[in-house]
Amino acid sequence: MFRLLYELIESFRIAFAQIRANAMRSVLTALGVIIGIVAVTLMGTAINGIDRGFDNSLAMLGDDVLYVQKWPWRNVDDWWNYRNRPTIMPEQADALNRVIANTPNTLLEIAVPVVRSGVSIKAGSQQISRVAAFGTTHSYSRLMSADFKDGRLFNETESGGGRQVVVLGFDVAEALFPSRPALDQTILLKGQPFTVVGVLAKQGSFLGLFSFDSQVILPLNAYRKYFGVGSNSAELRVKVKDKTRMTEASDELVGAMRRVRGQLPGERDNFSINQQQAFKDQLDPIKKGIAMAGLFITGLSLFVGAIGIMNITFVSVKERTKEIGTRKALGARRRTILLQFLIEAVSICLIGGVVGLGLTFGLGMAIKAAMPALPVVFSIGLINISLFVAVVTGIVSGFAPAWTASRLDPVVALRYE
Repeated sequence: MFRLLYELIESFRIAFAQIRANAMRSVLTALGVIIGIVAVTLMGTAINGIDRGFDNSLAMLGDDVLYVQKWPWRNVDDWWNYRNRPTIMPEQADALNRVIANTPNTLLEIAVPVVRSGVSIKAGSQQISRVAAFGTTHSYSRLMSADFKDGRLFNETESGGGRQVVVLGFDVAEALFPSRPALDQTILLKGQPFTVVGVLAKQGSFLGLFSFDSQVILPLNAYRKYFGVGSNSAELRVKVKDKTRMTEASDELVGAMRRVRGQLPGERDNFSINQQQAFKDQLDPIKKGIAMAGLFITGLSLFVGAIGIMNITFVSVKERTKEIGTRKALGARRRTILLQFLIEAVSICLIGGVVGLGLTFGLGMAIKAAMPALPVVFSIGLINISLFVAVVTGIVSGFAPAWTASRLDPVVALRYE
């Protein structure tokens, strides 16, 4: 055991001495490994970032909410069938809640109507456009995952009476009232005054596509007066009691909605039940594409790098044939010679792996600085995988030359010119 440990230490010492003596050759040899490690770590970082951003976004949407809408969250072939569906009406939330209340052991908790449109908002000399306006009821508080920076959501009296009160998203409040608190201030929607009763805390965006901070929420009855209810803008959001049973809850909701909509047995559903799984299904092909591209580049780079390391190790064996013969003549075992050259190949790959990880970290920080909304996620597991890949590449590429060196006849090796 002690002898093996000594051989390993001596092999590492000789390996690093050779790498230092041929620094440029070692760097060029490691380039393929460096490129491969950068590719595999960037691929993993991208996939982890997509997953993290997606999970964060879904947390803001609420991972225990089902959406009853006219259109599904996917591409459809029979467009006219969906186009001709009857509109989802806000009043159907009350009927659905009655069905839920009369269903024993229901998995559904409450249905809340939501309508939306894009608006421009003005406050004094400040004006912003393309803001998402949501009309809903006081029960929306039971679905919300966002905290309030200031104030509150409108109450039942304000909601039922259609009071002209509003809750602002964080960015909207900052843009309209940059130098003073937005709470209790007045804004103009459709030229009508609304009093700010709440400001949401900063939430971020959904996959960089839709900002949760650029929205306003107002009572549904006030929304009706000035915006109306469009043919495609209404939806019902249904909170589920147990988010681990979303599929069962979705099936129950289908049956409840068919009763609300008065559909007969055998009729095709004239509504869609959407949930977060639809987003996951759309993201999977993107993640698979990134993985396939990353694996192709990684495999190609590591293959080229492995060939280069194998070639250089064979050259090193040829250059040091007399040294090998001398060591074997003095009693060095085949295992010792094998370890020496194998560790040299692995060391070059490990150095390439560490350099590749450093480059990936630098690139990740640059991407994060350029695109703050894109999550950049480095994980210990990814680092371990990268170093493991580097070690395996070194073993595979260095084994044949190391085996050849260990099998040299000392007499022939000493006579080699």
